[in-house]
Amino acid sequence: METLITIAVLALLIALGTRLIHRLNAQHDERIAAHHFGDPFPAIRRPPGHSHPTPTEQAARRKVTGTWP
Repeated sequence: METLITIAVLALLIALGTRLIHRLNAQHDERIAAHHFGDPFPAIRRPPGHSHPTPTEQAARRKVTGTWP
């Protein structure tokens, strides 16, 4: 009888832990969805010529810092 109660209590604790983790994950997902990542101030427009550089422009600006042996 004691074994049955122990198993029931363990199953209940596992179910409660699973529910808690599920709720915490849902809360975390809502926080992430509330933040819009990107430009720090999207309402302020960038002046012409100051947009994000393209990958080819980034590669052109890289400097060689050393040589590969």
